[in-house]
Amino acid sequence: MPASTQTTAATPHLSIIIPALNEERRLPPTLARIDDFLQTQPFTAEIVIVDNGSKDATAEYVRRYAETHPEVRLIQLAERGKGRAVKAGMLAARGDHRFICDADLSMPIEEVVKFLPPDSDGYSINIGTREGPEARRIGEPYYRHLMGRINNLIIKIMGLPGFEDTQCGFKMFSRETAEDLFDVQRMNGIGFDVELLYIAKRRGYTIREVPITWYFDPDSRMRLVQDSLNMLREIWEIRQNWKKGLYARRSPDGANSPAQP
Repeated sequence: MPASTQTTAATPHLSIIIPALNEERRLPPTLARIDDFLQTQPFTAEIVIVDNGSKDATAEYVRRYAETHPEVRLIQLAERGKGRAVKAGMLAARGDHRFICDADLSMPIEEVVKFLPPDSDGYSINIGTREGPEARRIGEPYYRHLMGRINNLIIKIMGLPGFEDTQCGFKMFSRETAEDLFDVQRMNGIGFDVELLYIAKRRGYTIREVPITWYFDPDSRMRLVQDSLNMLREIWEIRQNWKKGLYARRSPDGANSPAQP
């Protein structure tokens, strides 16, 4: 189905959410590749791009692109923070399946089908992993991989055992799961991935790791030492938030329900 017709359905099968901070250079090839892919697929889709405080022409480019691609929507936020951007995009999305996608498209978009039914049947959340025998890392320097493994070990010890790659930027949530978890998400920085999975495990959601092919981007925004230290602080904050009941589901009147164990 041509991508230009993919917003005719009120509820798209797939929503692709792209957080974008100063991405005027990387977005054009990324959107072109996604558009080419969607034109070969039988399902309906939308692309939600969340510009969170860009100082370049990111928003202008997306507006122009959306004029000829009605499946594309732009959300602009004044404040920065990947967690803030993803939350806004997820809650604004309309799709039955909602996919976080990094702007550099370091995972080939064709692999998104591995996150969709029938492969994802029975799982509420499907998260990409760059670890394990079926995954492939291409072009990544050894020191970056080593720091990533250290960061993952910290995450396992501090609060989220059982996952090999919580920080991979490609994750799929069912509609119901997304609306439940992102409603209570609080982290605006890189800790939002761990926060969401932490809450999801305690709420009993089923989570599957999906091995992917991943290409290292030398223009990565990751700051190895600083981001690892920030992660430690944010994991501590997540644990305290849970104990305080700040992740409790909201009651129909909008108030938080009693604290959770």
